[in-house]
Amino acid sequence: MLLIDMSVWISVFRDRTSQVRLKLEALINDRKVLLTRFTQLELLQGSLNEKEWTLLSTYLETQDYVELASESWQAAARIYYDLRRQGLTVRSPIDCCIAQAALEHDLLLIHNDCDFETIAQVRSLQHFRFQP
Repeated sequence: MLLIDMSVWISVFRDRTSQVRLKLEALINDRKVLLTRFTQLELLQGSLNEKEWTLLSTYLETQDYVELASESWQAAARIYYDLRRQGLTVRSPIDCCIAQAALEHDLLLIHNDCDFETIAQVRSLQHFRFQP
């Protein structure tokens, strides 16, 4: 199963040639795709107008999400803490939450964000950098 990060969806939505979408579809190749609620939040907050909001909201209601358990939040904070203790930083603790969700559910995280490569230095995160 795949967990696809917002950094990939941004590339897909910005691409007017559909080449990025085709590349992502080839990578997915009939595997189950999951999202995080962070992706849902980021997609909706980026809506340009009411029509786009409604379209995205309706679509996102049909998707499957990986949820964080109550203990996941402390584990995500621990990732951030462990990185900082090693002199490594990530731009957002949200990336630690996404990485924790992938770790807990044994998912391959598809991303285009160097923060996940940094996180993989302190956790055994299964990840693939998707470069359009």
